[in-house]
Amino acid sequence: MKLNAVLAGAALAVFSTAAFAEIAVVDPYARAAGKSAKAGAAFMVIENTGSEDDRLIGAASDISKRVELHTHKDMGEGVMKMMEVEEGFVIPAGGKHMLKRGGDHVMFMGLNGPMEQGATVKVTLTFEKAGEVVVDIPVDLERKPMTGMGEGHGHKHGHDH
Repeated sequence: MKLNAVLAGAALAVFSTAAFAEIAVVDPYARAAGKSAKAGAAFMVIENTGSEDDRLIGAASDISKRVELHTHKDMGEGVMKMMEVEEGFVIPAGGKHMLKRGGDHVMFMGLNGPMEQGATVKVTLTFEKAGEVVVDIPVDLERKPMTGMGEGHGHKHGHDH
């Protein structure tokens, strides 16, 4: 019986360390433009259920030579430029931050092989306060980008399968 009590105590200690910024990754998926693409990207909703803002400051994966946090910046005149965001993305306390096509995303540069439909990509997300969060992200090459019908529109996909 003593061993179980020790294990339970250890499990509690692990969970209590990230009390201020508690991060959950919801509905992640990854894709590449095609079989011979040299780059891919991952999208997800990052929720922070804690009482302090946190910041996604880095990402790492074996799938590519480099993994960067990117955003699309509107340069005006219809020109969108993709650029690295070195300071990362703020995940507000009690809120969420969406990584989505045409917006902020995790970029895989120099893919080591093709991204296959149904495969899984292991990505380690590094947060300023919550530390490292390892996420297994399914490759979904068939998912359509969310339409511009407002935030809530894309969240119904879980119910109509």
